[in-house]
Amino acid sequence: MITTEDIADGLEITAKLMELHNENPFKVKAVTSAAYKLSKTRIDLENQSVEELTKIEGIGKSLAEKIMEFISTGTTKELRDLTANTPAGVIEMLGIKGLGPKKVRQLWVELELESVTDLLYACHENRLVELKGFGAKTQNTIIQNIEFKIKNTGWFHYAYAEKIGLQIINAIKEQTDLVSFTGAMYRHCEVIEEIDILVGDESIDLDEFVSENIPVNFIQVNPTVFFRKLVETSGTKEHLDGINFKSLETKLYKNEEDVYANLKIQYCEPELREGLFELDKAKNHQLPKLVEMSDLKGILHNHTTYSDGMNSLQEMAEYCKQLGYQYLGICDHSQTAVYAGGLKPETILLQQQEIEKLNQQLFPFKIFKGIESDILGNGNLDYEEEVLKSFDFIVASIHANLKMDEDKATARLIKAIENPYTTILGHPTGRLLLGRPGYPIDHKKIIDACAANKVVIELNAHPYRLDIDWRLIPYCLEKGVMISINPDAHQLKGYHDMRYGTYVARKGLLTKDNCLNAMDLNTFENYLSSKK
Repeated sequence: MITTEDIADGLEITAKLMELHNENPFKVKAVTSAAYKLSKTRIDLENQSVEELTKIEGIGKSLAEKIMEFISTGTTKELRDLTANTPAGVIEMLGIKGLGPKKVRQLWVELELESVTDLLYACHENRLVELKGFGAKTQNTIIQNIEFKIKNTGWFHYAYAEKIGLQIINAIKEQTDLVSFTGAMYRHCEVIEEIDILVGDESIDLDEFVSENIPVNFIQVNPTVFFRKLVETSGTKEHLDGINFKSLETKLYKNEEDVYANLKIQYCEPELREGLFELDKAKNHQLPKLVEMSDLKGILHNHTTYSDGMNSLQEMAEYCKQLGYQYLGICDHSQTAVYAGGLKPETILLQQQEIEKLNQQLFPFKIFKGIESDILGNGNLDYEEEVLKSFDFIVASIHANLKMDEDKATARLIKAIENPYTTILGHPTGRLLLGRPGYPIDHKKIIDACAANKVVIELNAHPYRLDIDWRLIPYCLEKGVMISINPDAHQLKGYHDMRYGTYVARKGLLTKDNCLNAMDLNTFENYLSSKK
């Protein structure tokens, strides 16, 4: 079944190929815009008519017909024709970060490069240094981005693997209850190479459950050793050595807790079995109670149709309340983010007036007036003080000018952190897992600055971000910096990404006491008041 994400990807490559072949720039812009819009939504397009599709902002009849063609055939005639007229290696070059269609066309036509391998070789021969619009710096960046892409081949986002893996596990559960994720999946790692599944029944034929989309590794064991094997296969070598797993008695264990008790060590939740900072705490029975989804009382950092969201402010608020949360933080894009419909001051006023009306209707549920303010190149926030002071809270994030060196990038963030109106530092490195490394910053200096200025750090829960990296959370806690698990939701379904953020927050030993949005409504209101 073709998904909305598949269609967005299809439109995106169509637009890139159109631009590569110098087609009408207005048509290219329309297709690019539609691809971007669809990439922000997970609505089911399959059951919609052309007329219904045209109701989506930015989707005209022509684009709606393209979408319908994607749904029915998995592609379009236009895309087939464009692909047929483009060498496969040139299409692959379009996937290298920093290379837009115009630059790829230049490499293809002027240097006659037709593959990523050709491009990498040309870079190492310094053939791009004198090429107009490139230069030594761009050439080095291209080398780094190609190497990053090659290194990540064969990896998958956890969220993608989970969807496939759960279907397999649910099917196996029809034959046995002793089945579980194990390995990196059980530890809720951000990215994985394969799905490991432990099955406590050696008689089941598992060949029918193999996936064509991702490697699946089945481990079949006798039911009497299931929980022993679950601990053994879910922990890293460092974790197993650290808990002296080889000393475990050979006997029947009723659950994983029983296994750890036999080792005379505190039970380690699956997320913690990395062999890092959990070992000393577990040996001394000092592991805290980790944050859980049920601890979260509000959802902060969310977008609406005021900027690039897919749902209205009212729809986002009502669904948040329906899910049982006490409050919602709206953070549409700020004015510099023109590509995302960033809010001008007059639009902010309109949104804040609507929020006040909705707060009366939805009481005691509350919507907080926020903004995701771009951090400008000089470290300033995106509005004058009169506008900044109108918000209840501000998430400060970087979206542009990502190529600064470490010193400049760090100084830029620290200046934003020191701004008295900054409440939360949003997705601090800007990374996209398997797609873009984070920009270089001195993480400890950033965390220290947040501690000094009482700024919260976001753990962006989108499964492609999961940023801040969980490995840095213990240092945040050591310095007294709170973490906010934020979905960066652009539609209703985006709220459900909170669990991915919670998974990795647990890996970093986060507790509800150190999580901003685990505060109940009254406590959160008091917290914001204390910041003013």
